[in-house]
Amino acid sequence: MPNNERLDGTIVLGVEWNFSEHLIRTAAHLAASLKAHLICAFVDPASYLTEWAPENQRTALSLDPSTNEEAEFPSSQLQQRLHDILGQPGQTWSFRVLNGDPSKALTRLAENTGAALLVVGPGRQGSLARLGRALEGSVTATLIQQQHRPVLVIPEPANQPRTGQSRRSKRSA
Repeated sequence: MPNNERLDGTIVLGVEWNFSEHLIRTAAHLAASLKAHLICAFVDPASYLTEWAPENQRTALSLDPSTNEEAEFPSSQLQQRLHDILGQPGQTWSFRVLNGDPSKALTRLAENTGAALLVVGPGRQGSLARLGRALEGSVTATLIQQQHRPVLVIPEPANQPRTGQSRRSKRSA
């Protein structure tokens, strides 16, 4: 891409609860270099999108109509951690909480925002995470196989624990 061209579209970053600062900073640096808006998207694993309705009638209503204040806490805490790294959301970045299957939710967001690129981390480490990928499939692999837009996987640097993860839990993983 020549230096005078801009990336046509946003960059969507899939953010897990236990994200690494390296992932966030790398995606933000890429977005700044390409003069693109970065959308940090967290898919809430405790909620589901009502996807059985026809596509033109789909809503993001919860299957449980009662308000779950506990479910709102993790996303607000996650947004605060992103704010601590990236500064105030606005012109350069924003935060979205999505519902449903992570790969479908990220794909839907990328389509709705005209994203030129999806960015994800390598996925969780450890035996439970491997079991989960064996049963449910890998979000990263699904995105790579089903996207028409580029998917960038940012690996973790060696010897760097993720945010909120202790050195002990890293060694035991």
